[in-house]
Amino acid sequence: MSLTTELHAAERVAAPARQLRVAHLVTKFTAGAGGIALRGALGLDPERYASTILTAAGGSLIGEAEASGLDVVRLRHMAPGRGIYPRADRQGFRELVSQLSEGRFDLVHTHSAKAGGIGRMAARRAGAPAVVHTFHGFPFHEFQSAARRRTLVDIERRLGRVTDYFMAAGTMTAADAVRLRIAPPDRIRAFATVPIGDGIGPVDAMRRSEARSRLGLPSDAKVVGTVARLDDQKSPRDMVAAIAALRRPDVYMVWVGEGELRRETERLIASRGLTERFLLLGHRTDVADLLPAFDVFAMSSLFEGLPCAIVEAMVCGLPVAATAVNSVPEIVIAGKTGLLARPADPASLSRAIGYLLEHPDEATAMAAAARTVIGDRFRPEALGTDLMEIYPIAMRIGARRVAT
Repeated sequence: MSLTTELHAAERVAAPARQLRVAHLVTKFTAGAGGIALRGALGLDPERYASTILTAAGGSLIGEAEASGLDVVRLRHMAPGRGIYPRADRQGFRELVSQLSEGRFDLVHTHSAKAGGIGRMAARRAGAPAVVHTFHGFPFHEFQSAARRRTLVDIERRLGRVTDYFMAAGTMTAADAVRLRIAPPDRIRAFATVPIGDGIGPVDAMRRSEARSRLGLPSDAKVVGTVARLDDQKSPRDMVAAIAALRRPDVYMVWVGEGELRRETERLIASRGLTERFLLLGHRTDVADLLPAFDVFAMSSLFEGLPCAIVEAMVCGLPVAATAVNSVPEIVIAGKTGLLARPADPASLSRAIGYLLEHPDEATAMAAAARTVIGDRFRPEALGTDLMEIYPIAMRIGARRVAT
């Protein structure tokens, strides 16, 4: 049966008179996966769907979700790390089974690796009629040992067998899921919607001056910046090495974001003699006001889905240098909308950043092209439309699975 036929059939048989109860499960309810989960839940027709967010306590988006009228369940045992924590994960599994059973949800939609693993197994144990999972990236990547990567791929394949439908952040992420036999080609859809922060918009001279004043930066400095966690995925070590390799005392680096690698990153910065020019700002709520300070937006990630931070930088009109991982090249089109670097290769990233700094006219042209390519592709309402097409299909597939 074709996707179109399946969709029409699903709409006929899976449009109940009552609201469908949807559980949106995400590990950490913060920017990135959390932001997409929130925009998806808010994009659903409230007459047809009733959404509940289940997440670890402390997420920065919980307040916004509750203010928007969404129910939020704070999970006591959802371990936030990417690793496997047997005791905590067993507790998390039991807690989720209880919550999902009590909530009598019609569909469970999981986001991110940890919530996606424990959540999908818990949904099946609780008897959820349908399960949808969104890949915002994968827990495996080329910089792991071969044995660990094989194990994680095998886990994702097994989880795929208890998943009725998949979504993926970007076409390349979806293609990888199909290529690695994690998701069937007829049950996965790529999306290109990311949450754009309030106040994100084109940079002008006044906003740039105000942003640099806010950060205490010289008005004539060259400023490279990023917004990312200080963790292994985002590879701040490579960014420090890339900035040091520029050997330009007029270049400042601004890193917005917090994480477990902060102390190590501070030591690296000091060892490279960059303490005065490499600023670690930690978590900030005024990102929209800081982005205009940047001449170049850079990202050193080892793996990604479709990074919200890059899209926001492009909306601001900033030229981008980023590592060529997963779905990043879909928006950072080499030589057209930005420059790509090899992951785990600081020299490659340094060359890309240096080129954009040294050729401002080309950098400006790439930034303008990026804004054209982005266009309205990332409209938040598009995600809700996708979900309202996918959920009935997932319900139909789930019903067929139970019947057989």
